[in-house]
Amino acid sequence: MANGNKKRAQKKERRPKRKVCNFCAEKTADINYKDVTRLRKYISERGKILPRRISGNCARHQRLLTTSVKRARTIAFLPFVAE
Repeated sequence: MANGNKKRAQKKERRPKRKVCNFCAEKTADINYKDVTRLRKYISERGKILPRRISGNCARHQRLLTTSVKRARTIAFLPFVAE
C-alpha cells in the first residue's frame, strides 16, 4: 500500500498556462464574417471550428466567432468541409 501512495504523490498534474483571448487583447468590438483571413485561424484543416480550450478565446468571443464562421460558410466565404 505504501508504494501505491508514493506513486500518487510523485504524479503531479500539470496545468497548462491559460491562453489569452486574442479578441480581448486587441479590444475588437465585433467579429466580422467577411474577415476570412482571421476566421481561417480558428478552423481546423478538416474545416471544423476549433474549440475554446484550443483556440484560447473567452466564452463571449467564441460564441461570436462561431456565428460568424457559420455565416461565412452559408455565403460560401468558407468551406463546410476540407477539400
